[in-house]
Amino acid sequence: MMNTWMPRRIATTLAVLLAAALGGCASNAGGSGATSGTVTSEADPATITVFAAASLTEAFDELAAQFEVEHPSVEVVLDFGGSGTLAQQIAEGAPVDVFASAAEPPMQSVVDAGLAVDPAVFATNTLELVVPAGNPAAVTGLDDLANSSLRVALCDVSVPCGAASEQLLRQQGVTAAPDTLESDVKAVLTKVSLGEVDAALVYRTDVRSAGGSVEGIEVPDAASVVSRYPIAALTDAAEPATAAAFVAFVAGAEGRTVLDRFGFGAP
Repeated sequence: MMNTWMPRRIATTLAVLLAAALGGCASNAGGSGATSGTVTSEADPATITVFAAASLTEAFDELAAQFEVEHPSVEVVLDFGGSGTLAQQIAEGAPVDVFASAAEPPMQSVVDAGLAVDPAVFATNTLELVVPAGNPAAVTGLDDLANSSLRVALCDVSVPCGAASEQLLRQQGVTAAPDTLESDVKAVLTKVSLGEVDAALVYRTDVRSAGGSVEGIEVPDAASVVSRYPIAALTDAAEPATAAAFVAFVAGAEGRTVLDRFGFGAP
């Protein structure tokens, strides 16, 4: 999903005003509102906005749907992108309730700004070579990324998959010759699935999510570079109780079941 948080500021404001109006009506009628510290009731609907790393797209689509089933009064709005870009937008005032990053540095920048506290690492991931279906360029290993005759895509070093790729390549003594540097891992995967490049490095979970449009090639030492995914509710969340409940859901047993199925490792 393209990251466009400015329109959602308006939507979030309207949702808050509507919720306040409904709450006032319920109070005048003698009804009771949601209890502090709990997810809002069906009489007091809530919307939470979750900024999440692009590599979490498929898993969080399912997690959000499950959370909404368990909490019918809640709508979870998901916004995916590069973790660094999302962190910057949060720092600039984007109205966000929960942030899930693909690495700890982007989350730490949000914590250092006083915008989140006590992030919890809920998943891990590692890198894998990916090629178009059929592997037309006959790529066999990491060394092929240094072949200038091949078309190669990598994540930009400013995002977690790019930083992890740089670290892995450096450890293996490979000087890659990328033809394109992308702003998030899904953009890299798209280049591969469309056959626009011959090889790339992405997360193993992205190879799995792409199905038959690509093929993965395991990198023997990929486990030496592990990406750790933290999640936290934002300190100025419009729906703090619901945001905290979503974080607990993702980091709990139900979240673990979904994340396992999409190939994410445990913390």
